Amino acid sequence: MRATIASLVSNALLLPQQAAAAPTNTSTLNETTVDISRDSSADSFSVVSISNWTYRRWNGASYACKCYPGDPCWPSILQWNSLNATVEGNLQVNIPPAASCYNTFQGLLGNISTYDAAQCADVQANYASEQWQIDLPTAGLWTYFTNDTCRPTINPTDSCTGGYFPTRYIKAKTIAHIQAGVLFAKNNNLRLIIRNTGHDFLGRSVGWGALVINTHGFKDIRLTKSYRGACNYTGSAITVSAGVQAFEALSKLHSLSPPKIMVTGECATVGVAGGLVQGGGHGPLTNFYGFLADTALEFQVITADGVLRTANAKTNPDLFWALRGGGPSAFGVIVQATYKTFDDYSSSGTTFALGPTNVNNNDTLWWDAIAKFHSYSNHFVDNGLYIYYELYPGLTFRVQPVVGVNKTAAQLEAVLQPLFDDWTAMGLTFDKTTTTYSTFYELYNALFETEVAGNSALTGGWAFGKTDVAKNNAGIIDAFKNVLNNGALLVGHMWNGSHGLPQSQWADSAINLRFRNVSDKLITILPFSGNAPLAEKEAAQRVLTDVIDGGLRAAGPNGAAYINEADPFQPNWQTAFWGTNYPKLLQLRQKWDPSGVFYSVSTPGTENWEQIEYGTRLCKKL
Repeated sequence: MRATIASLVSNALLLPQQAAAAPTNTSTLNETTVDISRDSSADSFSVVSISNWTYRRWNGASYACKCYPGDPCWPSILQWNSLNATVEGNLQVNIPPAASCYNTFQGLLGNISTYDAAQCADVQANYASEQWQIDLPTAGLWTYFTNDTCRPTINPTDSCTGGYFPTRYIKAKTIAHIQAGVLFAKNNNLRLIIRNTGHDFLGRSVGWGALVINTHGFKDIRLTKSYRGACNYTGSAITVSAGVQAFEALSKLHSLSPPKIMVTGECATVGVAGGLVQGGGHGPLTNFYGFLADTALEFQVITADGVLRTANAKTNPDLFWALRGGGPSAFGVIVQATYKTFDDYSSSGTTFALGPTNVNNNDTLWWDAIAKFHSYSNHFVDNGLYIYYELYPGLTFRVQPVVGVNKTAAQLEAVLQPLFDDWTAMGLTFDKTTTTYSTFYELYNALFETEVAGNSALTGGWAFGKTDVAKNNAGIIDAFKNVLNNGALLVGHMWNGSHGLPQSQWADSAINLRFRNVSDKLITILPFSGNAPLAEKEAAQRVLTDVIDGGLRAAGPNGAAYINEADPFQPNWQTAFWGTNYPKLLQLRQKWDPSGVFYSVSTPGTENWEQIEYGTRLCKKL
């Protein structure tokens, strides 16, 4: 979330004083029948534990649940100590980042005295820093799905509860540590979360009562001039361990002579070996080389049985296919990934904006200008451009940047000129700046802005097919108006996932084939407090799903949704995320993880899994 948008999200939030904290009284949760008196519509649920499952009733339905503190199936202290010995002392009790600002942290495992003035000052100074949050063991960079029950405070007597944070984490140092954590979670039926950076809009890096395996410390990078592996590719490659971030990989590649590049996301702090590639991985180079998943050559992956396996075109090819866009934290823990790399080229970038003064505060003129801009989506991507833009209330439109890889400034502006001519004919005044850089890497560092952490919002989104833009641009703009009118912000990414990728390679990954024919992928951001009353959170989710994103889906029937940046609660998410690939992905999930060791919301095979009891327990509906 960039600083400009983050400030709007922060200003929109009115955090309630009384947090909707997750239940923390574990003795109460294990009574045979418990009345949850949060509000007048509260239900009762019954509990019985058999073997490694806890069977519960909720909202009139029966569930088999993962094991949590206080359950008979929760591991004993002896078992936890044994795990800690196995992972060489790297198992820790989790405490939320801001707990040092409170006298007491009230967690699922009991109360802990936490106040530390120096640490609290560090939290206050760095809470919005993305890299600071990334380097923590379990933090969620955007806090909505933590339940926001322990934000920084200046009053140590305030309440700090665990919200939806995990209870313990393994700061893994070796592959054996990860294997031990996976097997412990499997054998004890614990909710398991794999975390590298926590760069996730959908809450997949946090979860009530879960065990986290943190892979951020795996930082090895190896470069290869001529790859020799399972496929026919013999060009240059990079091999990265699980904790490597984009800026680290790109810096290493740039140090070569001549310099190389690889496909990454537009945000430099995102990891490149985990959720990014498993979701597909789009970025500024997607027009040329496809998604990050399209460039993958091989993975080393720990599957749900704790076994370290090789996955490539010849060894476990079905797993290799699924890991390339088939869903984050669905098929295994990628501990090492190898990708194609490419020559870096001189590239040009343009920035421009339209604000109230550019249109004389004329709302109609501003929207006409946005409509004209968006009507060129297909033209832009067909000419190899990548465009990142933002729309938010107050007649504010920012484009930073337009990227022309291997283009001079004149070549880039020639592609943009028809738009600028139309704007001039409309009587608009606007400023634009075009700069040429000696490499794409230098453009990437100069023009892509640093993102900000610590804010709370619901995230959705949709991608428009080229046909949608060509036939219904007016309808798309009406949907844009609907987004802003309902209090949300909009971030656009213009690219095409097939522009530079041969059609013969489109089906080599699990990426929804509709992404091969899109020209604009959107993120919708609805600012909302994570600790708002539960009824208000449910209402906000309905607005996002049914109204905000519902308008986008209606305007773009030929589009799709990108699993890492979309609403996981949308209808028909299986088709929206994976299209015709979903049946195969479901079969592969049943093959590689039949008992559901791994989980992230709305990924293959999770149809019957829910977080019941006010978003706490992860359970399978019976």
